[in-house]
Amino acid sequence: MQTLLENCSVDHLCSFLQSCVYDFAHISMDKSGSHVAETALKSLARHLEDNENHSLVEATVSALCEAIVVNPVDIMCNCYGSHVLRRLLCLCKGVPMDTLEFHTTNPSLVLAQRLNLRSSLLDGSKSQENQPFPDQLKYLVTEIVNPSKTDVGILLGDQYSSLAALKLLAGQDEELFRLIPILLGCPADIVVEPNFIEGKVGKKILRLVEENAYSHLMEVILAVAPDSLYNEIIMTVFKGSLFRMSSHRSGNFVVQALVAHARTQDHIKLIFEELGSKFRNLIELGRTGVVAALIGASQRLKIYEHKCCQALADAVCLANESSACIVPRLFFLDNYLYSNDKANWYWPNGAKMHVLGSLILESVFKFPSEHIQAYITSLMSLEANHVLELTKHPAGARVIEAFLVSNASAKHKHKLIIKLQGHFGELSVLNSGSYTVDKCFNASNISLREKIVSELVSYETELSKTRQGPYLLKKLDVTGFAREPDQWRSRQTSKQSIYNEFYEAFGPKDAKPSRSENFLSNTRPKPQAENLKGMREEINSRLNSAFPSSSVSPFLAHQGKPKKSGNKHVPEGRGFAKDDENLSKSKRHKTGKTGNSTENNNGGEIHDEKSSTVKEKKRRRKDGLSKSSDKKLKAGNID
Repeated sequence: MQTLLENCSVDHLCSFLQSCVYDFAHISMDKSGSHVAETALKSLARHLEDNENHSLVEATVSALCEAIVVNPVDIMCNCYGSHVLRRLLCLCKGVPMDTLEFHTTNPSLVLAQRLNLRSSLLDGSKSQENQPFPDQLKYLVTEIVNPSKTDVGILLGDQYSSLAALKLLAGQDEELFRLIPILLGCPADIVVEPNFIEGKVGKKILRLVEENAYSHLMEVILAVAPDSLYNEIIMTVFKGSLFRMSSHRSGNFVVQALVAHARTQDHIKLIFEELGSKFRNLIELGRTGVVAALIGASQRLKIYEHKCCQALADAVCLANESSACIVPRLFFLDNYLYSNDKANWYWPNGAKMHVLGSLILESVFKFPSEHIQAYITSLMSLEANHVLELTKHPAGARVIEAFLVSNASAKHKHKLIIKLQGHFGELSVLNSGSYTVDKCFNASNISLREKIVSELVSYETELSKTRQGPYLLKKLDVTGFAREPDQWRSRQTSKQSIYNEFYEAFGPKDAKPSRSENFLSNTRPKPQAENLKGMREEINSRLNSAFPSSSVSPFLAHQGKPKKSGNKHVPEGRGFAKDDENLSKSKRHKTGKTGNSTENNNGGEIHDEKSSTVKEKKRRRKDGLSKSSDKKLKAGNID
């Protein structure tokens, strides 16, 4: 049946679904039938952009929605039916059916977002775009949370009740203002205004968030709540109870969400007042995620950055201890905490690195260097064999990379890079180590770059067989160095000279870099950094074109094709009130790739003849000069 549904025409698919509308709820709650229902919805999603059959698909979706809302509680609280309902919600919204962010509370994704290592899809910025069936979505969500038809209390405590409903409404404030108070336990007809949450309701919420199911729901509420609702929740419900909730097995995840989705600097001030002095207590209780979330929020809202970094350092390093112990203890947090002799604790050889501690360090090195001097000093004090051990571990390598792209001084970066000298070849063939070698090269001066490339020459054949190897070989021009070392140095010197000129022209005006610093290792505000990155790629393309040195094929990062929006004007369906605001659809805009930019070949002449232009294009294609070859796709998954 599933195979037939995957390959049948849209007419037969809709005919099948409409014929089993009255039994759709029972099919969805069956162990085998739920797979058939999900397959049918997946197939239906592939026809959303079919203009000719859009009305047929819409009629089918409307019929399914009406069948679901007859008795939504049974489906939502069923381990099979809840998955089918999420599929239907995603179909109405027009989001990818298998998007993890809308289907689960994936720990890795959530943690990455709370540490500012990954952007969230729940920002509402695109919530109104590409919705094929906005009226059906509104109708379905309204009915399944309708207090007159549904026992909301059952849904709040059930582990299977769908979180996707709220996630898919991100950015639709009008609907959220109506639904969230109901989920908080307020009367359905309450007017949302300051202090609308009564004291007894707030106490009930604090009890509920200690339950696993409701804590998950509250995390989503805090993520999608409009600013005024979020402010009401934190001020009325959680203020004064943050440490107690942070210490709880389930409540600490709610506090993490509360901190990670803080809207203003005042919220961070309030949270830090209650938790700033409790970092060590939280770490000892195993609630390091709360500390990590507060550090990430401080960085995002640019408030209490120094205080958060200092509080973390004080939590793992006592006043009478050297700051050199900060980084090792965070890397091996569990090993340190459970040590019987903490005063004499030392780097444990072969011990497992603490994932969250490593992620915290990665986040810390994104702060301005004036706030993290103790961490830089601690990293610099590591022995060479310990730095090598870190670089060979994926979590440790990401911390090293974060430091190398930070705005720490070039002197400190060079000192760390020198500790890896003699091991760049073996690191380059490792999945994680190859990225670190790339960052080391960027942060190095000419002499250090030469040492790095010289170590890679003997690994050229082995590197060409790895995923990142071809990119690394081309960027570092390993073949060119092996053939003509003098010309390689000349090209590197020319690139560095042009980088410095661009820095003087487009870099920050309030601070001048020292001569010893490398242009690539400086960090600037994100928009300007992106512009400079584009300039750097253009320079590399022009210089590589002027100095062809190797026939190594570039590593091309595969980029997905842009998805078509498939927006349609939805005709009026059965039983659905039209929302005028949802009738306006965003138009599709095709953005073409920019052509060749104006060439500036460092003093060369600009040739206007058509034949010269054609030759240049052919040569660029032959040399494999592509912007995508300068990009590196690194997995953001957290172990």
